[in-house]
Amino acid sequence: MSDLYLNNPQLKKAYVPLEWTAEQVKEVIKCSKDIGYFIRTYVKIINLDRGLIDFEMYPFQEEMAETIADNRFTIIKTCRQAGKTTTSAAVILWHVLFNDSYTVAILANKLSTAREILARVQRAYEYLPKWLQQGVIVWNKTNIELENGSQIIASSTASSAIRGYSINFLYLDEFAFVPRNIQDDFFTSVYPTIISGTNTKVVITSTPNGFDLFYKIWTNSVENRNEYANFSVNWWDVPGRDEKWKEKTIANTSEDQFRQEFEAEFLGSSNTLISPNVLRRMTFKTPISTFYDGSLSIYKEPEKDKNYFCIVDTSRGTGIDYSAFIIVDTSSVPYEVVACYKNNIIDPLIYPEVIYNVIKNYNHAFTLVEINDNGQQIADILHNDLEYENIIFTAVKGRAGQVIGGGFASTVQRGVRTTKQVKRIGCANAKTMIEKDKIILNDYHLVNELSTFIQKGTSYEADMGSHDDLIMCVVLFAWATNQTFFKDLTDTDFRKKLLEDREKLISDDVLPFGFIDDGSDFQNENIINNSNEPLFLNNDTNNKWWSW
Repeated sequence: MSDLYLNNPQLKKAYVPLEWTAEQVKEVIKCSKDIGYFIRTYVKIINLDRGLIDFEMYPFQEEMAETIADNRFTIIKTCRQAGKTTTSAAVILWHVLFNDSYTVAILANKLSTAREILARVQRAYEYLPKWLQQGVIVWNKTNIELENGSQIIASSTASSAIRGYSINFLYLDEFAFVPRNIQDDFFTSVYPTIISGTNTKVVITSTPNGFDLFYKIWTNSVENRNEYANFSVNWWDVPGRDEKWKEKTIANTSEDQFRQEFEAEFLGSSNTLISPNVLRRMTFKTPISTFYDGSLSIYKEPEKDKNYFCIVDTSRGTGIDYSAFIIVDTSSVPYEVVACYKNNIIDPLIYPEVIYNVIKNYNHAFTLVEINDNGQQIADILHNDLEYENIIFTAVKGRAGQVIGGGFASTVQRGVRTTKQVKRIGCANAKTMIEKDKIILNDYHLVNELSTFIQKGTSYEADMGSHDDLIMCVVLFAWATNQTFFKDLTDTDFRKKLLEDREKLISDDVLPFGFIDDGSDFQNENIINNSNEPLFLNNDTNNKWWSW
């Protein structure tokens, strides 16, 4: 009993000497070099139907374990109930057993989930042979420490969760279900310290949950824009799941739920402004450069003789909503977003300087400022203090509402006020633009916000816990494109271009008509042809509708 940890017959106390046989020594060496062999041979799990059993991994689970072991950064997109948590627990156990002074942090969207993963590691550890165990120093629900100096910490994903620890292996479970603001805060404050080492590992696993940071990292991995190895687990990878199982599951849930939870598709919120089919095919680019601590993303440098249009949204700089603006190349259709700015702590008094520095470089872009809150202050500073001339004015003209243009009427204002009418027109135009591929967004944050920009009542706004600051810039831009001032300024008419494309599509879909010459004599007062030339309905051979 003195050799046991707290009298637990399944745990060896730290620093208890053991005598190994030569065969056991060979086994320890073999297990340390082959993660698949270790898990298949020595890890036990609890099966709902069979109780305690050996972990007989499915082929995809073995491949998943080896992918994590062989790569420094791994992201895993998985369907529900595919055994990824059990596999991850076995992989974590292997790392702490065969590495000295090795710290693993298990972080999940909920503390209870992180504890459950640690509990699976502990359960597997308890059923190891004593000669494979490391002696236990600490053993509780949120932390274990072994005599080789290795330890495992379980916590919820937060920016302060693992501060002060030197982490060798960071495991983020169900990361897509961590609130999006916490995702960003975590990677901003904690992630740089994790990757400062040369051998540290980061493993992210989750079922998709919209177009969040998990989606961004996954997409960048698939397109080879980061260092993450990607691994996907779908419902058909799990033995016993077939088409009958799929039909039954859909009948018990819904098609959208099945696509997200079992086919591991990235889906946005329901009732979004943009069609889900369009959202699924939307992509984003990596900025060619960033400024202002990453707040400003540049996708295309300014080009001489091109027309640029800027839309500005302003927050109070209190860390809640974001101050945001976009620069759009309006030289031709499709329009293209070439720069985006988003920051939630910038002081409104400093914000105009940032805007000014950017818009003057983009050929002194015409700038439309949203003035519902303190945006009027931004427009006034740009115009009066910085003497920026290309600030757009609007005026209220009866039933027409706000229109872009100068003048000396009492209703003239610098910027635009987002009224119900402006927002309704802007949302309708933005929907058409995006779904008809008449604007290229480029920016990840724009795609992210689109996926949670949902209908509420008769209008659209961000889903709970999300933001729509950049999307409202797009909405205001879409409203502006329908203004006479914009058409004259840019020499482009979005509506006219859309109609031209539609007419061309209809024209291309019309099949040409004609006659087949079967060799028989055929005469008509309009059609006489004794040669092998194609026949026409009349003598006008230039009529493309009727010629072969």
